[in-house]
Amino acid sequence: MEKVDIMLEPLRAFLVQIGGFLPKLALAIGVLLAGWLLAKVAMFAIVRGLRAINFNVLTERAGMDGFLHQGGIQTDTTSILGLLVYWLVILTALIIGFNSLGLTYITGLLGDIVLFVPKVIVALLILAFGAYFARFVGNAVITYCKNVNLQDAEVLGKLAQYAIMTFVVLIALDQVNVGGDIVRQSFLIILAGVVFALALAFGLGGKDAAAEVIDRWWPRQGKNDRS
Repeated sequence: MEKVDIMLEPLRAFLVQIGGFLPKLALAIGVLLAGWLLAKVAMFAIVRGLRAINFNVLTERAGMDGFLHQGGIQTDTTSILGLLVYWLVILTALIIGFNSLGLTYITGLLGDIVLFVPKVIVALLILAFGAYFARFVGNAVITYCKNVNLQDAEVLGKLAQYAIMTFVVLIALDQVNVGGDIVRQSFLIILAGVVFALALAFGLGGKDAAAEVIDRWWPRQGKNDRS
């Protein structure tokens, strides 16, 4: 009888472990199901909320949606943000589930991913608003140059737009910890050159218009004497 008890002892230990593991597994599965439902609700709320404030119109005018479509992605920036929020909730639920099972080495890896996803969301928002602002400034430069009869208005407008857009991209890359000091310093040198060229072009192109306005507001003394 003792030999039978000795032979059954490993089986008893195994059954005890199974009995202690099953409640944890059930809890983890419950957390995953709840997280999946919450992720669906969060994605729906984010997408509907962004569309309610016309964020999709902003990204379309900024050119981000067109860029995605040219790359073969049949969705828009708003849907991508909703998908990122969806996976953020799913990954959080996975961390809670694996942590309840004692799988801490997996939760550590998932934790790094969870910390990275909000940075990607912020980077996308920076790109969206930055691209819209860059296009606005480019159009403003083109309009100004045409009003002062400056040649190459389209080129100057595109230069201003691309300069701002490059700066925005660098900010977004820095948000996700991509890029270094050399890249930023090189861009600042290039940006300074472009800004100086634009300022010089505006000064040369608008000197006649500026002189006319100044002469109308503050006429020269000699001109008043002749009148």
